[in-house]
Amino acid sequence: QVQLVESGGGLVQAGGSLRLSCVASGTLSFTAMGWYCQAPGKQRESVADFRSGGRTNYADSVKGRFAISRNNAKRTVYLHMSSLKPEDAAVYYCSVITTVGGSYWGQGTQVTVSS
Repeated sequence: QVQLVESGGGLVQAGGSLRLSCVASGTLSFTAMGWYCQAPGKQRESVADFRSGGRTNYADSVKGRFAISRNNAKRTVYLHMSSLKPEDAAVYYCSVITTVGGSYWGQGTQVTVSS
């Protein structure tokens, strides 16, 4: 069992920055770690993730503005968000897939961007 706890969301002006954090409990290793977002009335979509081999992937809409990073010792994955736009506003979720095939989600953290 893995529990994911996100933090770092909040209200920011357009053009501002936020750093989201996601701490994973337990000892299982992960084959994938990533961030997703869901705006009201829209489907949840991938924002950025780590794949096997350390490859990173980003949604086209955030390339050059967001960066995903991790600290394995702290079992934490981060999403560094800069040049935020009102359309980035959403609930952001952390997700992991473990080496034994389990998939877990955090409870989400709200990001609000004022214009």
